[in-house]
Amino acid sequence: MAHPAHEDTIQLVKEIFSTYLKERNQRQTPERFMVLEEIYRSEGHFDADDIFFNMKNTGTRVSRATVYNTLDLLIECGLVQRQQFGKNQYYYERSYAYQQHDHMICKKCGVVIEFCDPRILEIQRLMEQIYDFNIEGHSLHLFGTCNNESECERRQKTGDKIKSLSSSE
Repeated sequence: MAHPAHEDTIQLVKEIFSTYLKERNQRQTPERFMVLEEIYRSEGHFDADDIFFNMKNTGTRVSRATVYNTLDLLIECGLVQRQQFGKNQYYYERSYAYQQHDHMICKKCGVVIEFCDPRILEIQRLMEQIYDFNIEGHSLHLFGTCNNESECERRQKTGDKIKSLSSSE
């Protein structure tokens, strides 16, 4: 599972974001940096409402519009990635200083399982050589259903989603 970022990583991404905003003459508001910190202190995948309600529940005053607009800026500057796991809803995850990984998504209960397999990187390098192409990143989503039907049914009924697991656990 993706763990919260260390303080040094949080400080570094704040500096990257600050530089990005300055270069584009965007305002450097405290709320934007609070959204960034909330994201980098969170684990796994999240949607915009997760961020909004987490911040609201801890007493941070931030609007939904600020959360959405900040997410867009963070995607543009490469600090956050947006994923769509087969539904009309987007999920986000940190992208700075985190290992490339791929996803398996259950079409019934919506569980998202993260995995990392070095063979995918080998295939990527081979494709670069064969097609004389520079790959800058990839996204792999495998859709299917859970083999543990009782756990899958429980998650469907309760809405309890395990948002990310690591293949190393």
